[in-house]
Amino acid sequence: MDKILIIEDDEAIAALEADYLRINSFECDIAFAGDVGLNMALNNDYALVIIDIMLPFMDGFTVLTELRKKKQIPVIMLSAKSEDIDKIRGLGLGADDYMTKPFSPNELVARVKAHISRYDILSNKSGKGIIKYGELTIDTEGYRVHVGDREIQLTGKEFELLKFLASNPNRVFSKDVLFDRIWGLDALGDVSTVTVHIQRIREKTGNPGLIDTVYGVGYRFVGFTNG
Repeated sequence: MDKILIIEDDEAIAALEADYLRINSFECDIAFAGDVGLNMALNNDYALVIIDIMLPFMDGFTVLTELRKKKQIPVIMLSAKSEDIDKIRGLGLGADDYMTKPFSPNELVARVKAHISRYDILSNKSGKGIIKYGELTIDTEGYRVHVGDREIQLTGKEFELLKFLASNPNRVFSKDVLFDRIWGLDALGDVSTVTVHIQRIREKTGNPGLIDTVYGVGYRFVGFTNG
């Protein structure tokens, strides 16, 4: 049974959220202060965290910022404010969703279920054919690639090339071998297309170090790195 953490200083609202989530087969913990909630989130295994922005001792934005340094579990931000700047700030800090009070408890439950389901797929907790390195997720059956929450649009050959390299991490392949594996011996074209496709993959994923160039030899997949 998935466990949800609610960080909310309004006891009535927290109790309402917990009641609806428990009816839908979730376990719930509640923290009424930001610092307490952050400590609970970092030291327990939660499927999702619901964070109110206005909290005593540590506001919701700070809780989210500190949580994201350690964990990438789904986070839904709540606020009584409807200003776009708060929504933009919350999403920019790494929140998966943002809801303005008052809201329907049933809608909250629906969003909780949707975010947990998506996170489980991306973290390979359900389904098959998932290759995951840090923020990079390759769905080999669905032909989809994500970097964090962002879906990357690759061509068929770009996808096949990335999938092959990611399936064989830290192994060096020459351009000739990669051309043979992806385009086939009878394909028309030049092996230099391998270099072009790798450059496009680097640009689209936003990570030049994803595929390393071993000069005079070929290429190897080293995983998704920061910076």
